[in-house]
Amino acid sequence: MKRLKLGMVGGGYGAFIGGVHRIASRIDDRFELVAGALSSNADRAAKSAADLGIAPDRSYSDYSIMAKTEADRSDGIDVVSIVTPNHMHAAPVIAFLRAGVSVICDKPLCATLAEADEIARVVNSSSAHFVLTHNYTGYPLVRQARRMIANGELGVIRVAQIEYAQDWLAKSIENDGQKQAAWRTDPAKSGGGGAIGDIGTHAFNLLGFVTGLKTEALSADLHSFGEGRKVDDNAHILLRMQGGAKAMLWASQIAIGNENRVRLRIYGEKGGLEWDQENPNVMSLTAHGEARRILTCGGAGLGDSASDWTRIPSGHPEGYLEGFANIYSGVADLIEGKNKGELLPGIDEGLQGMLFIDTCLRSAENNGEWLSFAL
Repeated sequence: MKRLKLGMVGGGYGAFIGGVHRIASRIDDRFELVAGALSSNADRAAKSAADLGIAPDRSYSDYSIMAKTEADRSDGIDVVSIVTPNHMHAAPVIAFLRAGVSVICDKPLCATLAEADEIARVVNSSSAHFVLTHNYTGYPLVRQARRMIANGELGVIRVAQIEYAQDWLAKSIENDGQKQAAWRTDPAKSGGGGAIGDIGTHAFNLLGFVTGLKTEALSADLHSFGEGRKVDDNAHILLRMQGGAKAMLWASQIAIGNENRVRLRIYGEKGGLEWDQENPNVMSLTAHGEARRILTCGGAGLGDSASDWTRIPSGHPEGYLEGFANIYSGVADLIEGKNKGELLPGIDEGLQGMLFIDTCLRSAENNGEWLSFAL
């Protein structure tokens, strides 16, 4: 199988998410990392590139030079991954799309709504593809839940509960020089949202992806418990959704005892389902008046297409990295014309995420005022 040529912007020494993207891109052997602007510091970029086997002439310290150079090469990259902090998403995304290079961008889309609108204009005018890595949509049982709801197995959706809870910011470690905490709690780099931008957008995206419902209005209560922290680290949000469904979203980075707890519960007129990312290979399904059923990743009763999202026999754990890998393999299929990106988050999901952040901030500033939500 021919591998697509992958480039990367960001993701050098000390960067967490760049390593995750590189691993995910290799799981199904669909990509080869051949170029990168891994740091704006030329020496750091060169050293990071050398350690990853990138040739010296394809190591860049300027993403704009990388975009032009790679687009002009006969063996240039097919797609680039943008794995920089939020405030450094928009410019490289736009540069590569304008150069005709497809883009995989880490979430959220960018730092501000104005940047989001500019990205959307370029996406809509470019022949290249754009995909946002809301990786939880790649989990096999999440996709299974989406299909079951679309098929009407839960009936009309009435209530949904989504939570994303962590505890890594329970103390103000950004004041002690922790790199990830420092930029994620700096509104100049993260944007106006803290927890709502970093993990709340994941929860919001997952809610819409699985239920198929759009949000019509929301009321947000945002708070920062960290001493001197300038962005929210805890959020409680009420949502009114299509068809009269009601939802609650909790996003917290100060919930001690929660490492990376993404929990989804959806209840319709005919049944309910529950899924927890910390135990991702199990989902419960209960039809009204019947005993609870336990569905397992790759197990019996999921339908023929479930095998498209799993790689190993049932009973063997698949999770975070494989979710990312499903996104990457979907991108490879999209570029090669094997699918139309049906399960891949794109610019619409990116715009919705940015509007979600903005609407939450405005609602919270007005004591949880209900605000309409529409692109």
